[in-house]
Amino acid sequence: MTAEPAAAPDQAPDAFEANRRYLGSVAYRLLGSFTDAEDVLQDAWLRWRSADRDTVDDPRAFLTTVVTRLCYDQLGSARARREAYYGEWLPEPSVSYADGPDSPADLAERGESVSLALLAVLEQLTPAERAALVLHDVFAVGFESIATALDRTPDATRQLASRARRRIKDGGRHTGGADPAEHRRAVAAFASASTRGDILGLMEVLDPDVVWHADGGGIVRASARPVRGAEKVARLVAGLVGKWFTPAYGLGTATVNGEPGLVWYEKATGTVTGVVAFALADGRITEAYVVANPEKLTRITPVEL
Repeated sequence: MTAEPAAAPDQAPDAFEANRRYLGSVAYRLLGSFTDAEDVLQDAWLRWRSADRDTVDDPRAFLTTVVTRLCYDQLGSARARREAYYGEWLPEPSVSYADGPDSPADLAERGESVSLALLAVLEQLTPAERAALVLHDVFAVGFESIATALDRTPDATRQLASRARRRIKDGGRHTGGADPAEHRRAVAAFASASTRGDILGLMEVLDPDVVWHADGGGIVRASARPVRGAEKVARLVAGLVGKWFTPAYGLGTATVNGEPGLVWYEKATGTVTGVVAFALADGRITEAYVVANPEKLTRITPVEL
């Protein structure tokens, strides 16, 4: 990557740098990929430098429009790549190891928490629907600003967001948002039963219609298609015990895209080799999302040993 040119005397980068975290959050939620989001930020930076900034009244709004348009363009090509992907494509997970409350400023910069389950479901939407829904419902961007970014009317963008919500609801997929304590209990029960290879224990915490999603990217062995039903998923997980829980590997809790989840890791180095996120309904796991593609785990901080 070429070095960035020196800042102009008017300190033009300041507005971009002040909004970088916010813009990165927008791009990640629109694309589901940190790698693609970083590419978008680089392009947005170049466009900001070449813009006539004296005519920009609201740099944050201007930059949001730029990032949205770049993401919109990327979503079209990304869909083609993901259709050719080996097995099921899942978003890159965001993992932390603390449940502490974020400051209001942190929350404002990142927008409302978006679960991995919801990011996966957003793949079903058109690029325009996804942009309208994420910008309005996650980042509280007004429809007039969204209309500018998408080159639509405010009424049209409002309809896009409404249609996106309806499509998610009609799809019958759970997208997170369960009570945090309930979520933690279910994840703990799943982890306990998994480590014992306890099929009956797993079936108690799994919804009868649970769906198991796995992304190995053709690099790590994983189910190429979703596995449906509590018994099938329980037997699949029990069969993985020998791989997951050898003496060389450990299973730990983590916060995955703002919700309780699990990571498995190498005990010698703490390197994370897999992430599991869950969606719940009525205290039971309805969806499990397993990201084992090592290319999607490179940004995750190792577990502290």
